[in-house]
Amino acid sequence: MPATIKDIKEETGLSLATISKYLNGGNVLPENRKKIEAAINKLHYEVNEIARGLVTNSTRTIGVSVYDIADMFNGILIHHIGRELSRFGYGMMVVDAANDVKKEKANIRFLVNKKVDGIIMVPSSMDSSVLADAVKAEIPAVLLDGKFKDRTFDSVTINNRESAALAVGYLIRHGHTKIAMIGSNSSYTSNERLKGYRDAMEDAGLEIRSDYSFVGELSMEYGYKAMNEIIRMKDRPTAVFSANYELNLGVVMAMNEAKIIYPDEISVVGFDNLILSQVLKTSLTAVEQPMERFGVKGVEILMKRIHEKKKPVSDEEKDFVNIILNTHLIEGSSVKELAP
Repeated sequence: MPATIKDIKEETGLSLATISKYLNGGNVLPENRKKIEAAINKLHYEVNEIARGLVTNSTRTIGVSVYDIADMFNGILIHHIGRELSRFGYGMMVVDAANDVKKEKANIRFLVNKKVDGIIMVPSSMDSSVLADAVKAEIPAVLLDGKFKDRTFDSVTINNRESAALAVGYLIRHGHTKIAMIGSNSSYTSNERLKGYRDAMEDAGLEIRSDYSFVGELSMEYGYKAMNEIIRMKDRPTAVFSANYELNLGVVMAMNEAKIIYPDEISVVGFDNLILSQVLKTSLTAVEQPMERFGVKGVEILMKRIHEKKKPVSDEEKDFVNIILNTHLIEGSSVKELAP
């Protein structure tokens, strides 16, 4: 028969009120905390989370919404978010938008109905209406790796525009003037990287050719398709900047299939220093994002908001937080030095 709170009372000699206060996250004397925790371990007591949620109006669950759970970037983010949440005694409920804005909005409604205490979102949409149900329910939300164009939320991003300009500038410093970009304009992040590419080209006085700009889905399939088009060009660029990890995969697949030797025949700089750059024979030069910091800072902001929600907070006091993390370029061997 499962242990009950009365069993803990008998084991510790403490009052039900003290034990209940501890179980519901309240502060108790250190010596009482030790007694209760020892009794819980000895009796194998398990908290009834549903009952506790009714009492505390808290499920100690955070909803995590990502644009595509199959994307390795999102998988790594979820890992770091989950690990950080566990430090605060929270679990997570993950939902996948599958790059579908309608599904993303339905997922947020699902999380709201599940009474999550907060939401961490890697958005697919640039429209804040996807979070309308969370806003109405006064559930705090933090955006990772993205922003909305019409409304401000707490967010953690990287310096996307500067990072892309740094990557393209690296190619320019190695003598490349004919540089193609494979990217997207479907999100805040991808738009910023597109701007960074243009910034670097314009600052160097280089032509931004329309036939060298490939803007489509942030997917391996699009990276593969775009790179094949580049390979078939008569006036082929000498270098390619790939603005996303999934695009990187498609780019490398297309070159391998066509037996293109890089960087001898074409140089490549990618975005995201994930597992790909470590397994390639020719290591990929790529922008590395601080994946763990994304999770740590996102959870940190959300915990602060959840705490504030228990107290009246005026609009003046609740200034939105926008943390911008730095990246750095990992130099591989995928860029060839061209003669001036």
